[in-house]
Amino acid sequence: MEAAGLKDQVYLRLVNFIFVIYGINRTISANYKDHIDGYFANLISGILTAMVSLVVGIFAFMAYVEYRGGAAYLHTFAKSYIFGGGEPSINDFCIALGVEGTAASVIVSFALMQYWKDKVEKINKVDDVNHVHN
Repeated sequence: MEAAGLKDQVYLRLVNFIFVIYGINRTISANYKDHIDGYFANLISGILTAMVSLVVGIFAFMAYVEYRGGAAYLHTFAKSYIFGGGEPSINDFCIALGVEGTAASVIVSFALMQYWKDKVEKINKVDDVNHVHN
């Protein structure tokens, strides 16, 4: 985004949701193919997938900020984000990204489980062999 001159376009950060949705959906899909059933098992699996990528992304962001000049770069970078004002430190910035990423992970995981719930959760299915009524 920075190389293309689009780092100030806040709305382009929403493209990140496409990657989050893809990753979580792929995890749940793989669980389904591996016959890992259960709503909560797949929900937790989706959340953990997103959280691992979030942690890796935050560490990559920290390395990138240090590469680009540390706190001086961060102050110019932070202006394109919606913060309460001031000049956040790298720790403040990463905590904010962590909160934002955690919320996105949970929301996307719950939303995708609405699609997958009938496939991975075998509820309300009656075993007709044991429930034969003559």
